[in-house]
This record gives sequence, structure tokens and C-alpha cells, in this order.
Amino acid sequence: MKRSNLLLPALLATTMLMAGAAQAKTLVYCSEGSPEGFDPAPYTAGTTFDASSKPVYNRLVEFKPGTSEVQPGLAESWEVSEDGMTYTFKLRQGVKFHTTEFFTPTRDFNADDVLFSFNRQLQSDHSFNQYTAGISWEYSNSMSMPDLVKSIEKVDDYTVRFNLSRPEAPMIANLAMDFASILSAEYADQLEASDTKDMLNQQPIGTGPFHFVAYQKDAVIRYGSHDEYWAGKQPIDDLVFAITTDASVRQQKLLAGECHVAPYPNPADIEALKAAENIKIEEQEGLNVGYLAYNALVEPFDNPKVRKALNKAINKQAILDAVFQGAGKAAKNPLPPTMWSYNDAVEDDSFDLEASKAMLEAEGVKDLKMKIWAMPVQRPYNPNARRMAEVMQEDFAKVGVEVEIVSYEWGEYLDLSKDKDRDGAVLLGWTGDNGDPDNFLAVLLGCDGVGGANRAQWCNDEFEALIQKAKIVSDKAERTKLYEEAQVVFKREAPWATIAHSVVFMPMSTKVSGYVMDPLGGHSFTNVDIAE
Repeated sequence: MKRSNLLLPALLATTMLMAGAAQAKTLVYCSEGSPEGFDPAPYTAGTTFDASSKPVYNRLVEFKPGTSEVQPGLAESWEVSEDGMTYTFKLRQGVKFHTTEFFTPTRDFNADDVLFSFNRQLQSDHSFNQYTAGISWEYSNSMSMPDLVKSIEKVDDYTVRFNLSRPEAPMIANLAMDFASILSAEYADQLEASDTKDMLNQQPIGTGPFHFVAYQKDAVIRYGSHDEYWAGKQPIDDLVFAITTDASVRQQKLLAGECHVAPYPNPADIEALKAAENIKIEEQEGLNVGYLAYNALVEPFDNPKVRKALNKAINKQAILDAVFQGAGKAAKNPLPPTMWSYNDAVEDDSFDLEASKAMLEAEGVKDLKMKIWAMPVQRPYNPNARRMAEVMQEDFAKVGVEVEIVSYEWGEYLDLSKDKDRDGAVLLGWTGDNGDPDNFLAVLLGCDGVGGANRAQWCNDEFEALIQKAKIVSDKAERTKLYEEAQVVFKREAPWATIAHSVVFMPMSTKVSGYVMDPLGGHSFTNVDIAE
């Protein structure tokens, strides 16, 4: 009863929004959580990207739907110098920014917007570098972008040049990622003039297929089709995100026709959904990994032998049975097995309680008490973090380790878990952003990510040297060898307990057409239609 009462405002808000758009073609997406904001650059959560970068913005280059192949976006073409140090982009002309109740553009997209969108992340003295409280450019910093990009040069209104300090093999793929979304410099100037810069993160303006209309926190986000979208007006007129955190409620709403697409179903409900009339389910092997990240800066987790001992106490098969229910496989590396350079020769930590006890005793660890942080939302790499934490709690108790399970609201969870002094090991995971191993190994485990995306707070010189060398090598075979070596170091040092890779399921109404599953884990409604 209590859960139903909490959901009632969201249901009522959705109903009112749908009624207001009764004459329009409306698609309702039952999203799993609330976005942290509507400026994608400061964040790393897929929930935030689904609500911001996917509908509202474009990037210079973008991923071809359903692949990790890069295609032109706001840049029609690009050239890379022979030494790999200069990238020159020819920009698309005639691209319109959104016109909304809060902003009317006076010009088309041009080079100034590209410079604004990146320089605010790269330059600490930029007026929008710290435009809202607590902002941090997590992707940009963890990928060493401030050191990598020496300057971004406006050659003319429709030509920009990135000058690098070193070659960067995944550079083009990186620029297709959500953090590289292009915002309006003119809109930013308007906000700065009115001393309302924080609205950049609350009322977004982009060039994307949908424009932002309204957000009722933790309830509903509404978007309208961008009539002047450079790639053509969308088949649907209105897109509604009905924020529905409970997977069982999402399923009920999907079956009742209250929403048309509902992500992250409970694994136990998959077969029932497949059998349901007027429902179809698409599925694919996810480019993801779920993990438990220790804090390598806090005793006794600063000792790799202690981390290794704890890993041996985790019964992954029990987790696969209880949490994934046939929709996952045990993970041994920080890369998914579908990713090139995956090192299949690495041996996983065996489940061995006696060996775990002996290893802890050998390191002088007795009566250890620790916290495990459990996510409050479902993710493709972890459909039920609370249940996963409970299985680990039972396992660790068998080797004399007492576990307290803690959780926080999703945005707070992501923010607090970055703290270098964090108390406890964090359940998190990752779905690849660009199909390159660097996106897992450097972003999640590199030294620049400590205090940010590197939730293990782990900086290892040997590992760092390997991944940094792999960044500047263009030969894929050589990069593969370096990444394979890095995975060996990772397994030896054990900053994480690698848990699972999952299969991703996407249930939707049979009325929906044109939806393409994203191997990179996003949810985009570009070119999606719905039968009336």
C-alpha cells in the first residue's frame, strides 16, 4: 500500500500529460529512475544520458544506431593529421537549436557552440566550469581530456580544429560519447547575463530530435518533437518519461498499456512478458560488467591480498542464480567477453571459503566489519543490487566478515561513492560508451579517475603505464597485447570483485516500431514510431 501511494503522483502526472497531448502521437517510456540533471557532461549514469543527451542533444560524431560504428553528426566530415595530433571537423550548416518558452535562438549552430561545450570542461577559469554547485567533469577528467586537448581552434564559423598534446587512438569514438554533447553558447550567454547559469542543467537547449518541455522531479519528464530537426522531424509528437523505479510496477503499466516501453524487467518476469499479448521483447548480450569496488585507499582494503581473499569468499554462481536467473554469466575481467582485447587466458578467483579464511588470517585480518553499498535502482549489469549484497553478506559471514548493507538515493549514491575516504565497498557496473577497451580500463581504473569514475580509488603504476601506452598506439594488434597485460595486472591486484555480465532485455508494446537496441546501453527514441 505504501509503495502504491508513493507512485500515485507519478501516475496522475503521466495521465494529465497524456491527456493534454490527446490529439498528438505520444510515446510513454517508463524510465527506471530520475536524471541527475539535463547537462550530460558532468555525469556518468545511463539514466541521466537517456533523459538528456539522447533526446535533447547531438554530438560532432555519433554512433550508428545498434552499433559502435561512428558516423557524422553535427560534423559532416573530419580529417586527422598524419601524426595523429590534429583533428579538423567540418560542421554541418543550417542546424537549428530548440525554440522553447524559455529560449529563442537568433542563429544556427556554429563553431562557437563547439568551443563552449568543450572549453567549459577543459578550462578551470571558464565562466561555466563551476556554474552549479558540486559540479565535476567526471568523464572529461577520467579520460585526461584537460591534458590531452591543448586547444580547440575556431578556423571559421563551420570549421573547428582540436590540437592534441599526444596521439589518442580512441579520440573519434570518445567524441561520440554523451559527455561530448554540444550545447548552445548563445543560451549560456543569456543565462550568464541574467545570473541564472544553473538553469543550463535544468532547462536544456540542444539541437537534438526532441526539445525539453517540463520536468516534475521523480515523476515525469516531457519532451516535444523538434520540428526543425536537421535530420527530419520525428514520427512521434510527444515523448514522455514516466519515472517508475519499481520493476514490477513498470511491468504492470506496460501490460496495462500505460506505457509503451519499459526497461530492466525483473529476470523472473521475462517468460511471462514473452507470453503476454501485445508485448514483444528484444534482447542482446550486453557490453557491460557488474562489480564490487573496494576502496584501495582505506585499510585493510589497501592490501591486494585482503581484496583477493574477499573475492574468493564470493559465490558468483549463487548470485547468478538469485539475481540474474539465467540472464547473466560470471565475470572474470573488467572487460565484457564481447569486447576486443578481452583476455580469456586470465583465471578467475575460485570460490574457496577455506582459502579465503586462511588468506585473511595470514594478513592479520580478524573480526573485520565492512559496508557494502547497494544501488537503489536496476541497471543492466545488476537487476537487483540489494539481493546481490545479501548473498555477499551471507558469504562473507562464513569467513568471519560482518557486512552492513547501505544504500542512498541514486544521484546521492553516485556522488558519495566517489569520495576517496568512502567507508565501504560499492556495487556498481558499467556499460561501454564507445566500443573501445579504453572506455572501461582508463575511465574506471585509471589514475585520473580516482575521486571520480574510479570507485576503487586504485592507482597502480604498472597498470597505468600499459593503458597510457595503448592510448597512443594506432595498431590494434599492439593495443590488444597491452590491454591483455593490463587485465593480468588487474586480476592480480583485485581492486574489484568482478561479478557478472548480463543479457539485456527490452520489453515494449507491439505498437512500437523502429526501436533499435543500443549495444552501448542507452535508450534512444529517435526515429521510433507508434501505431495509433
